Amino acid sequence: MLRGNYLATVDEKGRVKIPADFLVQLRKLGTKFYVTSTAGDRAQIFPMKVWEEKEKKLAKISSHNKAKQKFLERTNYYGQIVEVDGQGRILLPPVLRESAEMKGEVDVSGHLTYLEVWNHARFLDQMNRNPITAEDEKALDDLGI
Repeated sequence: MLRGNYLATVDEKGRVKIPADFLVQLRKLGTKFYVTSTAGDRAQIFPMKVWEEKEKKLAKISSHNKAKQKFLERTNYYGQIVEVDGQGRILLPPVLRESAEMKGEVDVSGHLTYLEVWNHARFLDQMNRNPITAEDEKALDDLGI
């Protein structure tokens, strides 16, 4: 499981060094990853095995399904298959890097089966604008969490 948050840096070539704790877990799943986004505001790093499971589910849905079309349009536009290099770095796709303002300091957060990478200032702003509400707490309670 991928959990926690670590500060990292995107270098001048657009590579982010995956924090060591995450890298140990990710390497168990392989060296190839699908880096994408649904909104262009953050990078989502999926081990290929995890992404391929999503694709299998999507393949069963009609190609006329609008939600499927939107999802694939966005994840394909922002997405690329990448490999982790010998120093534990992953290249962020240029179009996503620009859209998400990935320069300098970033947050790398675990989301159980994948990672999210945010511009540090944007991440803090997003968390401040979207606090956990009483409604959220009830929904989590209903799920037994």
